[in-house]
Amino acid sequence: MQYVINYFKKAGIGINGTRSWDIQVHNPKLYARIFKEGTLGLGESYMEKWWDCERLDLFFEKLLSLTANEHPNWQMLMTKLRAKLFNVQSLNNAKKSVQKHYDLGNDLYLSFLDPYNQYTCGYFENTSDLNEAQEKKLNLICKKLQLKKEDSVLDIGCGWGGFAKYAAEHFGCHVTGISISDEQIKYAKDFTKGLSITIEYMDYRNMTGKFDKIVCVGMFEHVGYKNYRLYMKKVASLLKDDGLFLLQTIGRNNTVTMANPWIDKYIFPGGMLSSLKQIGEATENLLMLEDFHNFGLYYYQTLLAWEERFRKNCHSLSQEYDETFCRMWRYYLLSCAGSFKARHMHLWQIVFSKGKNMYVSIR
Repeated sequence: MQYVINYFKKAGIGINGTRSWDIQVHNPKLYARIFKEGTLGLGESYMEKWWDCERLDLFFEKLLSLTANEHPNWQMLMTKLRAKLFNVQSLNNAKKSVQKHYDLGNDLYLSFLDPYNQYTCGYFENTSDLNEAQEKKLNLICKKLQLKKEDSVLDIGCGWGGFAKYAAEHFGCHVTGISISDEQIKYAKDFTKGLSITIEYMDYRNMTGKFDKIVCVGMFEHVGYKNYRLYMKKVASLLKDDGLFLLQTIGRNNTVTMANPWIDKYIFPGGMLSSLKQIGEATENLLMLEDFHNFGLYYYQTLLAWEERFRKNCHSLSQEYDETFCRMWRYYLLSCAGSFKARHMHLWQIVFSKGKNMYVSIR
């Protein structure tokens, strides 16, 4: 018990204090549970109303700003062992992971996303509006890719079709979007109807063809460290010699081979964040890095905007989303927000080529 209290104190977090980031403890068994189960116990006890906090984002910013290693626990050790022994992002497992998250129901996501259904970081340059920030992000991607009307574009992990629709509407190019989410595919086909867009149910590993431009926005987090090299080999084989590939992904400062146990169990099964070292090794002798852009603090704004919208709409959603689910989802959004604010996680836009032409990027 005292270990956990001292850890919180070291992070500047009070127990039953008056500051917005202090926690209010409703069950005194909380401390032993956190000590025993680590991040999994912390998240599950919040879902079960063992504790509350007015500003979860600030709580996690302070907690994650500590450099001390987390107290080891069996859940963490088992997650790490599973990631070492098995390819948890294999072709068969990938579908199960998608069903657990992206096939929850489109009404959930549309309750807090923008009109282009962007479930990734917005670009909040000179704006505080989520919808405008997402359009700025889409425009930035298109311009970094130097999109032209005659381009054929592959969107790996196309989501609900937002990027494909924006690129086809504003730049006139043909976009092929691929995904293995049944719900996203169904929605994206209707959302992009009448435009020069093809939406296919396809795992990246099975894709064929050649494309002028390839984009991957918010999907690389599901590839897994055992598949990074395979993924980049596939991208290189699909990209024309004078083409460009833009990767937008969440990244972290250090190299790991496992995910946060709570996130892995409740939000993104098999999800994993890459390091620069891992991306560099995966692209070595395949692709040339042309531009690197980090705007992770914009993800903090994005997540706060999503949480505000979700909080306003969660009780009007399907009855499937009960109070426990709503607490889980808010915990997910705000814990991630705090992680970005603590610079524990980052958002990277990286442009690659095959080195055939001079590339000049923009901001």
